[in-house]
Amino acid sequence: MPDQLALRFERERETKNTIRYQELAEDGEHVVGSLYVRKAELARLGDPRELTVIVRATSAATTDTAAA
Repeated sequence: MPDQLALRFERERETKNTIRYQELAEDGEHVVGSLYVRKAELARLGDPRELTVIVRATSAATTDTAAA
């Protein structure tokens, strides 16, 4: 089982305060589908046409001592 997913997105359209990106699914199956990113943050990245989003699973063992 992979410990991370690399998902590619292509700019689809602009909304008032965000840019909507559509996932580029290699096998036709989308994991996320659409992704909305604030324009202000994209400006810091140079207003890219494509994005790559890395999704990693964390295996932090948490212990709930209050539920005992």
